[in-house]
Amino acid sequence: MLIGRTYEQRFLWVGPDEFRRVFDAAVMLLAAVGTVSWALDLDVARGFVVAALPLATVLTLGLRFAHRKWLHGQRGRGRYKQTTLLVGHRNAVAALDEQIDREAYHGLKVIGCCLPTGTDARTDAFNGLPVLGGLDEVATVVRRYEVDTVAVLPCPELDGSALRRLGWDLEDTDAELLLAPAVTEVAGPRVRIRPVAGLPLLHMERPELTGVRRLTKEAFDRTSAALGIVFLLPVLLGLAAAVKVTSSGPVLFRQERVGRDGRTFSMLKFRSMVVGADRMADDLADESDGNGVLFKKKADPRVTHVGRVLRRYSLDELPQLINVVRGNMSLVGPRPPLRSEVERYGYDMHRRFLVKPGLTGLWQVSGRSDLSWDDSVRIDVRYVENWSLTFDFMILWKTVGAVLRGSGAY
Repeated sequence: MLIGRTYEQRFLWVGPDEFRRVFDAAVMLLAAVGTVSWALDLDVARGFVVAALPLATVLTLGLRFAHRKWLHGQRGRGRYKQTTLLVGHRNAVAALDEQIDREAYHGLKVIGCCLPTGTDARTDAFNGLPVLGGLDEVATVVRRYEVDTVAVLPCPELDGSALRRLGWDLEDTDAELLLAPAVTEVAGPRVRIRPVAGLPLLHMERPELTGVRRLTKEAFDRTSAALGIVFLLPVLLGLAAAVKVTSSGPVLFRQERVGRDGRTFSMLKFRSMVVGADRMADDLADESDGNGVLFKKKADPRVTHVGRVLRRYSLDELPQLINVVRGNMSLVGPRPPLRSEVERYGYDMHRRFLVKPGLTGLWQVSGRSDLSWDDSVRIDVRYVENWSLTFDFMILWKTVGAVLRGSGAY
């Protein structure tokens, strides 16, 4: 485990790298034991190789997962956090501060910021944060407040030489230096550091949205959806009966949505509202609890009693398994939008049409209707830019918890 660097702080508690390194270390150990025992003709017990090492790996992964969940809960209560200083221009600092506040489980506690010299409020608070100094005072602020982490955002004043000097100034402190790239929504396997003409340049690969990986996703989606319909058939029939008995109207609600490449399709849901509810939306537009583009209302008078339960636990979405089998949707993808919403989209949001909309997705596991419009755009673009089967499996896993919590579902 030590050779696999599974105990380094930067790999712990957040992201999949910790678990991948534990697994890789276990595989390396298993291969080393097998190779050495064969080369030296050692009599190693088969039970040790076949049972003990795999079991130790599973228990280690389980213990780390449990510890991670406990730590995330503690960080949500404000404990075990690293003091963080944000450095950059106002808008970038405000955006990063809001994102850190939303994802408290990362363990960062922003105590202030450093802004370019000449800002209006050097001694006042900005966006609720104290302005602790200018860009040339970062190292002084770090020592004064014993800062654990310095996050530097893209800033023309902090070019290569200035960042290099800042790194030197922080060497005699305990602070970590984090640099935010200008392209913040692209991460993981698509980003590599490549030496070009003696310079370390960030190479960004194209998103893999075609070819074998797309065919694999299509096959997995349709097969899983078909099996889901078979195994959930008693549940589907029970929910259909509950909708039919408790309110007049059809069991299924069909609505035109926009899918991949801008093509429309008929999306299926269990009817959770009274008949004609879509025509009543204009009358309730002024009372929307949504984010300016999406119409949402927490205490929507159009929702039936059974519909409230269906919507809270996303049971009304289950008929979309049929859409997945038909090929209109995927198990995981961006939220399927209405045509009226698409007409209000900006340029960035059209990236979502490179993939099929999903039964679940980052939007559903990140807060759903509680998200702002900017957050919804950012999340959809992040999914498209970083799509992979592993990413899909992670979202499917998180969907279970999001459904059980029911947060943001109304």
